[in-house]
Amino acid sequence: MATRLILRGLLVIVALTLAGYLLGDLIDASWVDAHVRDHGVPGELLFLLAGWLLSGAGVSRQLIAFIGGYTFGFLSGTLLAMLASVAGCITTFYIARFLLNEFLLRHSSGRLDAVAGFIRENTFSMTVLVRLLPLGNNGVVNTAAGVSGARGIPFFLGSALGYLPQTLIFALVGSGTGVNRFSQMAVAMAMFVAATLLGARLYRNHRRDMSPGRGPDQGTGIDDSLAVR
Repeated sequence: MATRLILRGLLVIVALTLAGYLLGDLIDASWVDAHVRDHGVPGELLFLLAGWLLSGAGVSRQLIAFIGGYTFGFLSGTLLAMLASVAGCITTFYIARFLLNEFLLRHSSGRLDAVAGFIRENTFSMTVLVRLLPLGNNGVVNTAAGVSGARGIPFFLGSALGYLPQTLIFALVGSGTGVNRFSQMAVAMAMFVAATLLGARLYRNHRRDMSPGRGPDQGTGIDDSLAVR
């Protein structure tokens, strides 16, 4: 699992970096440059609003972090992307719980049920684990948590902690594309490999602890339910 996730994640980093270089002129003349970059607090608030809505709709949090780094630099981009991603997480969680709960429970798929069951047990630690690995769809995880009966605060805190490594990594990549810093991409890739290996190690330990006497390929089923999308 770890090798597959690392390769896919590195491809995403390379693709985003190439996009930043190849589309640099277009991005500089785009909506981001016209309304967000170098616009002070109003630009930051506009980014937060857009990132919040996009994250709530299930858009990749890695992409939001990349744009945050590209627009505001590493540190500010990381902070703003984190705030937007957590706000989107909270919004989707409560929409699923209070507005769509009955519908989702009636029509939920096996994938949604598997994620919900995984998060419901030891919500904080399981959420950190799911967020730490570059697995799945952010919207599916938020929705599954909302209908799972998991407590909100541990889920939100676990999400924030688990979001942080990849937010740092992709904000670093984004902050380097506009200034031709290949070294930043190399550091980000190394950080990504380390974070993924750590998450995979924690996941293997979880499967071993939760599945005594089972074979190495038997466990919670989270591999399939959170397959990378």
